Amino acid sequence: MTDHEKPGRLPDTAVERYLERIGAARPERADAGALRELHLRHLLAVPFENLSIHLGEDIVLDERALVDKVTVARRGGFCYELNTAFAALLRALGYRAELLQARVLGPDGRVGIPYDHMALLVEDADGGRWLADVGFGDHSHLPLAFDERGEQADASGVFVIRDVPGTDGDLDVVRDGRPQYRLEPRPRALADFEAGAWYHRTSPESHFTRGVICSLLTEDGRVSIGGRKLYRTVAGERTERELGTEEELREAYRELFGIVLDELPTVPAAGEKSRPNP
Repeated sequence: MTDHEKPGRLPDTAVERYLERIGAARPERADAGALRELHLRHLLAVPFENLSIHLGEDIVLDERALVDKVTVARRGGFCYELNTAFAALLRALGYRAELLQARVLGPDGRVGIPYDHMALLVEDADGGRWLADVGFGDHSHLPLAFDERGEQADASGVFVIRDVPGTDGDLDVVRDGRPQYRLEPRPRALADFEAGAWYHRTSPESHFTRGVICSLLTEDGRVSIGGRKLYRTVAGERTERELGTEEELREAYRELFGIVLDELPTVPAAGEKSRPNP
């Protein structure tokens, strides 16, 4: 990454607003313990959601715009949005954070498109390297030790980062024996992810254009809205409930995720085009 591609530093006002959004104090030192706290609080406060795609809102891969979306608009986003914003916060707090591209691995072993996903390589003040990812939905609650190749226990499962033979250093991130995504360890610029973000917000082949999702980690599980259904997972037990009216749906977004919607996201019927982005 050249000097002109390097992102700018967030001003203190934006940092304080971000920390308030996730309910975290400014760490005294950019160490591993503070990173774990920031990562977990982010997951508990900022939802993984694709509402912009189905509201006709533009999605701009601009660091300050994405930080404002999280902090001022008090929204969430998908991987490109959430991990870009989180990286900006971490850099402002003294961490080194690089953007990494990954390809999601399906249950049938198929590999997703290039720049299918964004994750972060974070270096703390002591030189420790961590895989941070607040933009994959249901994933590890805490950062994973990037250079560890053994099992790493997390509240959401057991993770392994393993080398992929025959590649130029690629790594598979595995959860409970199931590969999640294939990571390329070379740092990338934000502009490199434009094509992947465009694909996921426009292509009928992308699962993001096929349905509405809003999901958040909770202290005892997870809460999600998928379409018009509310899903709750508490202590491993999942329940679901139909949100029958528009007011119920709006209230659920407001109460559970802090998202106030003037209009509800809509998914076009098969054969129809999605609402165009402005």
